Amino acid sequence: MTKQEIAKIIDHTLLKPAKESQIVSLCKEAKQYGFASVCVNPCHVKLAAKELAGSDVKVCTVIGFPLGENTTQTKVFETKNAIKNGATEIDMVINQSWAKVNAWKKVEKEIAAVKKACGDILLKVILETCNLNDKQLIAACKSCITAGAQYVKTSTGFGSGGATTAAVSLMSDMVHPYELKVKASGGIHNYDEAVAMVENGADRIGASCGVEICKR
Repeated sequence: MTKQEIAKIIDHTLLKPAKESQIVSLCKEAKQYGFASVCVNPCHVKLAAKELAGSDVKVCTVIGFPLGENTTQTKVFETKNAIKNGATEIDMVINQSWAKVNAWKKVEKEIAAVKKACGDILLKVILETCNLNDKQLIAACKSCITAGAQYVKTSTGFGSGGATTAAVSLMSDMVHPYELKVKASGGIHNYDEAVAMVENGADRIGASCGVEICKR
């Protein structure tokens, strides 16, 4: 893949505390490089939507971030509020406590509730793969398929590990037959790492190093 092709599937991400000027710069870079979206915390959605108005760059935000430990009702409210403020893609974190004890019906029900709140807005579900064994990862993917999500996503970037090619490969094998896609995020720092994720089945890349990945 060319760097231009990679750019088109990057969610240009800033999820650490940020000044408004940093969000403005993030949006300018996204337009300059032709990134798929910017991914920002919910408090910055309005500003990002304003900065990206009239462009093809989507506004992505995170729900239940980073642990997924909010109540379902809170996640539903967060989702509706984010969309009202201009979000056009939603990345939600599954409840890590439920995943830990294999309470997949609860996980599935919560994803379905957030998907209902999304309506036609794209929903990506963050699994935090560093906390899951292969059996749990498969079960988490199944929950996303049944609940109607459009993407499964590897990581928050705030866990003990980020995306791995092994996890991306397993996730893509699980969900691609059901027409869901895979977002690899967390610890992707350069072009070669991004390409490796795509070669193993990633359809979208989440990265705070988007400019470094695509710089000529």
